[in-house]
Amino acid sequence: MFRALSRLSTAGFRSLVRTRTGYSAPLASRCYSHGKVETDEEFDSRWVTYFSKPDIDAWELRKGMNTLIGYDLVPEPKILDSALRACRRLNDLASAIRILEAVK
Repeated sequence: MFRALSRLSTAGFRSLVRTRTGYSAPLASRCYSHGKVETDEEFDSRWVTYFSKPDIDAWELRKGMNTLIGYDLVPEPKILDSALRACRRLNDLASAIRILEAVK
């Protein structure tokens, strides 16, 4: 029994001592985005047209503002202007106050 234990411990020790020389892990280079890069003007115009839709409802307004604020940026004044005008079209004072509080 002792012989089997010593043989297992010796084999285990050899596997720990044995190292692979000359082996290096390949560097991983990944490109996660294959789409085109959107400029600031295109970003602004996309959101202005989103909030300027004549048939926008309150849910779409809230969804758009949550998405916009989720980008962790302060929207440009022209985006805020179109969002507040959408609130006016919907006669939704509460959403207008939430937008102003989010920007504050």
